[in-house]
Amino acid sequence: MKSLLDTKTKFFFFGGKGGVGKTVVSAAVALYYAERGERTLLASFNPVHSLSSLFGQNLSGGAVRPVAGVDNLYAVEVEIGDVVEKYKERVTALLREIFKWAELPVDTRPLVEIATTNPSFHEAAAFDKMMDVVLNEGRNYSRVIFDMAAVANAVRLIGLSKLYGLWLQRTIKMRQEALSLKYQLSFRKEKVLEEIKKDPVLNDLISLQERYAKVREILRDPQQTRFVFVTIPTILSISVVKRFIDTVRIYEIPIGGVVVNMVIPPEEVERDKTGFLKSKGEEQSRNLALIDQYFGDLVLSRVKLFPEDVVGLERLRQFVKELVK
Repeated sequence: MKSLLDTKTKFFFFGGKGGVGKTVVSAAVALYYAERGERTLLASFNPVHSLSSLFGQNLSGGAVRPVAGVDNLYAVEVEIGDVVEKYKERVTALLREIFKWAELPVDTRPLVEIATTNPSFHEAAAFDKMMDVVLNEGRNYSRVIFDMAAVANAVRLIGLSKLYGLWLQRTIKMRQEALSLKYQLSFRKEKVLEEIKKDPVLNDLISLQERYAKVREILRDPQQTRFVFVTIPTILSISVVKRFIDTVRIYEIPIGGVVVNMVIPPEEVERDKTGFLKSKGEEQSRNLALIDQYFGDLVLSRVKLFPEDVVGLERLRQFVKELVK
């Protein structure tokens, strides 16, 4: 069984079907590293935040805050709504410059409002924020742990890195060609390159492409990045992970393995006199065999089902002990 924690990986992305315990697993990994003296950032990109409830303190608002009671651990609940608004402002400014250059009296607000109704716009905004965390905030930490949304959203967000790059290449090329044509038609050929270099829209796009290239390199580097799936021993959850592992491979993102959560301990099955746990235990045994069949040595850890919700540092520390067994 591969190790989840004995690694030099800096960036961890945890994804999985809703309700499988992604937040608890990602928080446990962050706690593990922080309590070993490594400065660690835990970033929640899950629209339904639960870090505040997990740690028993207010971590909302989109600002990085130290986690009380743990040295070296910091957390942020990224407010996707705020991220989308800021991204909207950036796109609006970009469109305004484009139409201004074309001398078209177009109100860009309706165009942006239409664009923001598309889910891909939200994912592009989230990816832009993720780039900030990786390139800027991430420089101040030894480990950065991402608690992602449901696995479909997480895979699309990570996979967007490839599409994002293709879009930037095409947009930059179109802008360069348009600027070149404009200045050639204005009989200022000697200043074509000089004017192109000064163009604010083109400079913004090139800067964005440079940021993307750096992040893309990090995301594809198995020495720096791991995408870890969290599942529970149910057919639906296993099927979701199996399907999306293939998708992650297509996007050339390093697969860091699979954590199996909420496994009923055999001793609890033996102690139960009602027969309920015996039935559930037998079902889980079949599904655990299926997990071994599908994922093999990708399985990193099997964590027992706790009798109570994992909330607070003490229970989270107990979870860490199960995670590293």
